[in-house]
Amino acid sequence: MKELQEKDLKYIWHPCSQMKDYEKFPPIVIEKGEGVFLEDVNGKKYLDAVSSWWVNLFGHSNKRINKALFNQSNILEHTIFANFTHKPAIELCERIVELTPDRLNKVFFGDNGSSAIEIALKLSFQYHQQVGKSKKTRFVNITDAYHGETIGALSMGDVDLYSKVYKPILLDTVKVEGPDCFRCKFDKERNTCNAECFVSMENKIREIHEEVTAIIIEPMVQCAAGMKIYSPKYLVKLRELCDKYDINMIADEIAVGFGRTGKMFACEHADISSDIMCLSKGLTAGYMPLSLVLMSDKIYDAFYDDYNTMKAFLHSHSYSGNPLGCSVAIETLNIFKEEDIINNNKDKSEYLRNKVESVLKDIPYVGEYRQIGMIGAIELVKDKETREPFESERRVGYNIYRNALEKGVLLRALGNVVYFMPPFVICEEEIDFMVETARDSINQYFDENRQ
Repeated sequence: MKELQEKDLKYIWHPCSQMKDYEKFPPIVIEKGEGVFLEDVNGKKYLDAVSSWWVNLFGHSNKRINKALFNQSNILEHTIFANFTHKPAIELCERIVELTPDRLNKVFFGDNGSSAIEIALKLSFQYHQQVGKSKKTRFVNITDAYHGETIGALSMGDVDLYSKVYKPILLDTVKVEGPDCFRCKFDKERNTCNAECFVSMENKIREIHEEVTAIIIEPMVQCAAGMKIYSPKYLVKLRELCDKYDINMIADEIAVGFGRTGKMFACEHADISSDIMCLSKGLTAGYMPLSLVLMSDKIYDAFYDDYNTMKAFLHSHSYSGNPLGCSVAIETLNIFKEEDIINNNKDKSEYLRNKVESVLKDIPYVGEYRQIGMIGAIELVKDKETREPFESERRVGYNIYRNALEKGVLLRALGNVVYFMPPFVICEEEIDFMVETARDSINQYFDENRQ
C-alpha cells in the first residue's frame, strides 16, 4: 500500500481535494469491488455508501453488466458518430425516449454530466437565435445550484466552494433565490408547502423574461448543496412560468435520474416534462463515461435545414455515441425492467428511513434527516432550535468521513451534511452497518470536539 501511495502522490493530482491533506491521509489504493463493497490492496473492505460519486446503481463488478461490456468489446469498440451510427446507439435512444417524460423525443450524445450541461446551454441559446428571438441570451439558475465544473456548467452553479475563484471568467447569469425547506421563511412549522418561495423566481422572470433563454434546475434535490430536497410544486410552477414566457426549462437529472428519488426521473414527481433534459451518472450504472441530452421536437426542428444555412448544431465529442457505453446503458435499462428495481427500492427506502430515524434520534446535533427515494441526508447543526450551522472551517463532515473510513464505510460528506446514496443492491444488513457506522462516526467526532 505505502509504495503505491508514494507513486500516486508523485504523479497524480486528485479531484475535489487539497493535496496537502494527503501528507497525513494518503489515498486508499482500491484493488477490486463487488456488490456494495470496495476492497483495498490490503484486503480491507469499505461499504460504498455514496455509489462512488453517485454513479453506481447495481453494485461493483455486476455480472450482467460485465457480460454486456465484454460482448460489445468483441464486436465494435468505437466508431465516428458523424454520418455513422450503430445498433446500440439506436436501441438506447429508442428506449430512453420511451421512458422519459413526454415532449423529449430527440437525443444528443455527450461524454459526461458537465458536457451534457454545455450542450443544453448551447442548444437553448442557438434555438432562440434561430427562431428570431435574439434578445434571449441569458440563463437563470437558483441559489445553491450545482451543474458541473466546466466553464459554462460552473456558471450555472452557486456553490462558492467550486466557483468563487473563477467568477471573473464565468458567464453572466441571473441567480434567483431558490427553495430551502429546512430553513423555510414562509412555512415556519413546515406543515404544508405550496412552494411559496417560488415568488422570487416569478418576480424576477416577470421583470426580465424577454432576455431569458433558459432556466436550469436540479429537479427535486439540489445534491451538491447538501441534498436539499424541495416540493414538486416548485417544478409545476416553473413549468407554467417557462411556458408563459417562451423560456426553455432545462432539467439537470444527471444525479437524480435513474431511480434515485424513487421514480425513474425526478420530474415525474411533479408530472411535468422539461424542454431539455440532461442525463449521465447512473445511465451506465457507474461503468462508462456517457451522457445524453434529450430535447423537444420544437428545439430540434429549429436546427433542421439545409446545411449551408449554418443552422446545424456544430458540437461534437470524439467519443460521442460510444458503443461500449451504449451497450452498458442498454443493460442498465434491462436490469431496471427485468428486476423491477423501482418497486423493489420502495421497501429498501422505507427501511433506510426507519433505521436512520431510530438510530440518530438522540444525537443533539442532528438538525434534520431528510430523504427521497434512496437519497438520505443528515444535516448537522450547532443549534437544533435556531438551525444555526457549524462554521465551514470546522470541517465537520470531512472528519466524520475519515472516522467512517476507519470503520469500513465510504461516507463522504457535503459540508455539514452526511448523506447516503448507496447502490440499489444494498441489503438490510448492509443498511444497518452503513447507518450505525454513520452514527458512531458522528458521535466520535463530537466526543472528540466538545463544544
